[in-house]
Amino acid sequence: MNSMDMKTDYTKVTELPGQRGSEEQIERLFHRYCFARQYCDGKDVLEVACGGGIGLGYLSKKAKRIVGIDIEEGNLIFAEQLYENRNNIETKIMDAHHFDFDNETFDVVILYEALYYLKDPDLFFKEAHRVLRKGGHLIIGTVNKEWDDFNPSPYSVRYFSGSEIQAALQPLFQIIHMYGAFSTIPTSAKDVILSSIKRAAVSLHMMPKTMKGKEFLKKIFFGKLVPLPKELSEHMSAYTSPQPVVGNNIKEYKVLYAVASK
Repeated sequence: MNSMDMKTDYTKVTELPGQRGSEEQIERLFHRYCFARQYCDGKDVLEVACGGGIGLGYLSKKAKRIVGIDIEEGNLIFAEQLYENRNNIETKIMDAHHFDFDNETFDVVILYEALYYLKDPDLFFKEAHRVLRKGGHLIIGTVNKEWDDFNPSPYSVRYFSGSEIQAALQPLFQIIHMYGAFSTIPTSAKDVILSSIKRAAVSLHMMPKTMKGKEFLKKIFFGKLVPLPKELSEHMSAYTSPQPVVGNNIKEYKVLYAVASK
């Protein structure tokens, strides 16, 4: 079956409204959509694997229209309830490998923190290219698997390195830019200690498998946690533009973005 496993409960690994997260987790969540929004002004936008739709409202303030799709009904119910009366926001249950949209329907397609769940990512890339208009952009955001503290999701199929993302996109897209964000370089002794503990936990297979389980560890290491919002708001966190990935500096970033232009 060329899709994410319909029997897998993706609610367990999705950042959903009301879950408690650390300050950096919320900063990274905000960062994704702040980065994407610069491409969305007056555009028709599709977010694939939108989860609970935390970023849809934020993007809709710039976009002409935004459609959020997800394969997991338990995720999408949050977005359906929140945005049911927003005229320029739609939500649909849909497989990331097979879009029920006509050719050249959108100006922007976004896929955040879900590429590694796809059983046939090449099929997704082809579908994204198909539904994009000429000059449109595919924006992908993913954790950097070359980060020393990288911890894979239990439901993941395959993680891509920066060079692997570029290689997969090159047959379809004319221009591809890679960016990195959130430095991996420790700034304090505490950072060094936490990094060592995390690496040990990953190597011993002791990391929790669900978002709920990770809340416990985050509280121990980061102190007070705050609920993830239903919808992102202006200036809710700091934003620093991601940096172009050049040569061998890729391990300096926790998060990678690819922007591919048709």
